[in-house]
Amino acid sequence: MTLAADSVVRKVITVEAPVERAFKVFTERFDEIKPHEHNLLPVPIAETVFEPRVGGHVYDRGVDGSECRWARVLAFEPPHRLVFSWDIGTTWQVEPDLANASEVEVRFVAEGPHRTRVELEHRHLDRHGPGWEDLYAGVDNDGGWPLYLARYAALLAG
Repeated sequence: MTLAADSVVRKVITVEAPVERAFKVFTERFDEIKPHEHNLLPVPIAETVFEPRVGGHVYDRGVDGSECRWARVLAFEPPHRLVFSWDIGTTWQVEPDLANASEVEVRFVAEGPHRTRVELEHRHLDRHGPGWEDLYAGVDNDGGWPLYLARYAALLAG
């Protein structure tokens, strides 16, 4: 097996929502999808912001107003696709060298007027360098992308 094949996490869920709503909830309510316990700031998170445009960021804002920008929006194509960088390194701190960042692509595929398949692919984890396997394990386990997608599905169901 090659590193590239081994360094991709894929998750797929189907939600009972039109594709437009599925995309909108993912981007506009990302603060409710990402657990505030997943925090790189020295203070509690007040909110997580997803800036809905290419060149925007995904960042946490602390209760004291401080910010931690941990992703850059690379593609924003409502209601079908978005891509953002994962600028969190193997020590679970912001990665200063953006060449070492991985990417998360989320595709929204209509399976009918009220049903959408959501395909998440976190790729290029090997770009993070030595120790990338631990990062892979972190985003692949029940506390990683499966948790985010479960919280997302619950938002759509509620």
